[in-house]
Amino acid sequence: MRTVKWEDGVVITIDQALLPNKEEWIKLKSCDEVAKAIKEMRVRGAPLIGVLAAYGLALTAYHSTAKSREVFLREIEQSANLLRGTRPTAANLFWAIERILNKVKSSAGGVETLRHIVIEEAQRMADEDVEVNKKIGEFGSELLDDGDTVLTHCNAGRLATVDYGTALSVIRVACERGKHIKVIATETRPKLQGARLTVYELMRDGIPVTLITDNMVGYVMYKGMVNKVIVGADRIVRDAVINKIGTYTIAVLAHEHKIPFYVAAPLSTFDLKSSSKDVIIEERSPDEITNIGAERIAPPGVAVFNPAFDITPIEYVSAIICEKGVLNKEKFDRLIEGKWMI
Repeated sequence: MRTVKWEDGVVITIDQALLPNKEEWIKLKSCDEVAKAIKEMRVRGAPLIGVLAAYGLALTAYHSTAKSREVFLREIEQSANLLRGTRPTAANLFWAIERILNKVKSSAGGVETLRHIVIEEAQRMADEDVEVNKKIGEFGSELLDDGDTVLTHCNAGRLATVDYGTALSVIRVACERGKHIKVIATETRPKLQGARLTVYELMRDGIPVTLITDNMVGYVMYKGMVNKVIVGADRIVRDAVINKIGTYTIAVLAHEHKIPFYVAAPLSTFDLKSSSKDVIIEERSPDEITNIGAERIAPPGVAVFNPAFDITPIEYVSAIICEKGVLNKEKFDRLIEGKWMI
């Protein structure tokens, strides 16, 4: 199930805010609508919002009435700035925007030529995402043993990508290869991506899954109920993995219980020029914590701290699974130092 598609100047994607109760596809007809959908988390997941950003620029290109190359490029740059302001943490968003801008600015030709270049590049990125995720699954599945129970946090599945997923791709491929894998999924407060999205995906695929609250992780590890942990990532920097809030806690608990902690992410998530101190952690509306849906659960006027992501030091990560293979700590260190290329 591809989560996004392009049809004659319209981007069609599943509205994740309505899942699992309602599967509804929305039509986005302008870059403004794409930016709003990203900001409101109607679409989410680092790889997916990267592709959506590329499609947002494609919509600007498709509907542009510019007569000159200069005006066309100015419109694309304005749309890029709009998209950059939606969510500050995930690397894929910025990677996708820069890839489109570099491609169109370095290409010769007039408006019609540039229009086609932007649209084709966005479609190419969507197709590449599917293949990349399959590769992640193939490499990562070798790390799972028959009978394993894998704990995952948030949603790093089909819904976070164009198709197949990152962390869930590892589990899917292992199951396809005949391994009997069970999953424990955290609910993932406050937006409940685990409860609403990960469980929805795994149940659709017939993969056994048990839902737990976020504060049960230590207990299920203590009880010996977890063999491996696999999560996705929104940005991987030189010294840390930035992922959904709660990931750091899980990594520390996995380390304490000697459980391998794996991160599955495409190279578009890597930002090896930066370290954790350079990363802007998105802070979201207090309403996400004080309310569940339309119902308020906290006293009016309470102070709220609501970061969407946290920072897991790289020493807690057993390996990073990407489309080029499994990067253990030694390979990752050599990659940072420029002594090994992938």
